[in-house]
Amino acid sequence: MTRPPRSTARTRALAVLTAAATVAGGAALLGPGTSSASSHREAPYIATDPAVDNTDTYAFVSPDDPNTATLVANVFPFQDPAGGPNFYPFATDARYNINVDNNGDGVPDVTFRWTFKDVDNRGTADHGDKAKGSFIYNDGPVASLTDKHLLFRQTYSVEAITNPTSSTPATATVATDVPVPPDNVGVGSIPNYIPLRQAAVQAGTVGAGPFSGAKVFAGQRKDPFFLDLRIFDLLYGGPNNKFGEVGYNHLNDKNVNTFAIQVPKALLAGNGDVKANPVIGVWSTTERQSVRTLAATGAAPATSQTRSSDTVTPSGNWTQVSRLGNPLVNEVVVPANLKDYFNRSTPDTDHLTQPVVDKVTDPELPNLVNAIYGVPNPNGTKQGAGRPDLVAVFLTGISKKSYPPAGADLNGMDLNANNKGVPSEELRLNLSIPPSANPNRLGVLGGDVAGFPNGRRLGDDVVDIALKVVEGVLIPDQDPAVKAVVKTLGDGVDSGAPGLGAPHPGDYLINTFPYVGDPIPGSDVPNGATPVAFQQNYTSSGGSVFASLSRITPAIPGGFAQLYLVNADGSVRGLGTAQLNATGTASNVIRVPSSPGRQITLNWRVFPKRGAAAQVNRGLPTKVTVR
Repeated sequence: MTRPPRSTARTRALAVLTAAATVAGGAALLGPGTSSASSHREAPYIATDPAVDNTDTYAFVSPDDPNTATLVANVFPFQDPAGGPNFYPFATDARYNINVDNNGDGVPDVTFRWTFKDVDNRGTADHGDKAKGSFIYNDGPVASLTDKHLLFRQTYSVEAITNPTSSTPATATVATDVPVPPDNVGVGSIPNYIPLRQAAVQAGTVGAGPFSGAKVFAGQRKDPFFLDLRIFDLLYGGPNNKFGEVGYNHLNDKNVNTFAIQVPKALLAGNGDVKANPVIGVWSTTERQSVRTLAATGAAPATSQTRSSDTVTPSGNWTQVSRLGNPLVNEVVVPANLKDYFNRSTPDTDHLTQPVVDKVTDPELPNLVNAIYGVPNPNGTKQGAGRPDLVAVFLTGISKKSYPPAGADLNGMDLNANNKGVPSEELRLNLSIPPSANPNRLGVLGGDVAGFPNGRRLGDDVVDIALKVVEGVLIPDQDPAVKAVVKTLGDGVDSGAPGLGAPHPGDYLINTFPYVGDPIPGSDVPNGATPVAFQQNYTSSGGSVFASLSRITPAIPGGFAQLYLVNADGSVRGLGTAQLNATGTASNVIRVPSSPGRQITLNWRVFPKRGAAAQVNRGLPTKVTVR
């Protein structure tokens, strides 16, 4: 994390902006772009219904297939990987949607909808006791998506609904009964998760019909968002703490549920013409039926293979319960009394909701920072009054017309030939901008127009970007001294930096669809709770890499370690086992033959004793250049 000098009262006051990154992101998500930061448990109702709580939405041109775009939505936040025995299934009585507006009216022109089914064999499992039935997720190691040991699993179907809010919607089937990979229970239950994810992606590859070549996915993943949640402790501890509560990624050891689609860009653009209508607006929603009837006290059981729970019987019309384009709009910008309303509102009405508009034109966060720390509010400048920068991006996207000081046609809906001009809060992506060969975590602010706020990639540091913008980096007449400091601000948690004791968030991502990293297994000891620390050592000469461990603390006599090669797709291949020395403080050396000039990624895993998978201690994947 970069902080300004604290030699004067003014620079000390500016330093608080570093600590205020996440809250600032709430207003700034109306700022530099139409995508934004996380929205975990942001509203009173949805905090009680996590299975349908949208946490993040992403939209980007696919880096490995630039003729397509990838849309990703995450739900069910703060999953503890070891949260059995039920773990974290998708709701079978809900609808999960990703919506696309390609003509600027704030109404979806196409909605991709996921619905789920249970395949629950726990009620008929026979383990030799008097009554059949089991409480466990699996009763043996799982090697395939249909493994007999996997007692509970799910499937999903995806529909594409054109003009879903009209009187004549058209529905097309994208995929049917696609398997959901199991939650990553742990290495005892799932010795190798990678083949299960790969099989699920293959099963979700569409082979025929209007969506031929598209890919769909649904399943548990590692939460890709990163931030320090201690922002809610009075802006990282308040002025007396000098912002000491920063730099720790609280989502480092948490999983989420992901649903995603990769689709040819022409199927998203208005009239199928990416050149004429390059910009789309994206947001995710979830829906439940309006009536939920609880089973009567003492009612007989009514579960089955397709109905895991018999407590609730839903009925009535479908109603929206969660919405996410720019997530922190609801988490931080929208006042508490309107949060549930915002989750059930629609983008075409945003500009008509005056209390929300007022929070955009005069966001709360800069007022708080100014009141507590004396940092000048950007609204106080001539060109910052009413925050035209935030209004333009929040409601229209950035273009030379919508916000002339930006000097760029980035993702404004007015870049489309077919634009109805209705201001609306959406995550906007310009499909005509190719992916970057060298992504910059700061996206457009870092000179990378393929990143945030032009859509949102998984590694974009939206908190840092949002902070800089809400504090006025896009306002031309902001005091130069203030702007210079604002440009250095960040929350200390970056996709490529470990922060305090956490692995790099970006290390979890994979290079192919769905790009979100594989879920953390339940057998892993949570970060910070692991009992063993160690140093990984890698040297290279003569076309080989020599790998070893040292400084193992506390010592584990009788322990052993395994060396892994980490492939580009995130899968791993074991390279050998090293017994620890008699004192349990170091390992012998493993030689890895390779080719000079090649880069390989390695990491060690240390076990206190054989069979102690639940106590595995993982080293960070490390790139080594072969000499």
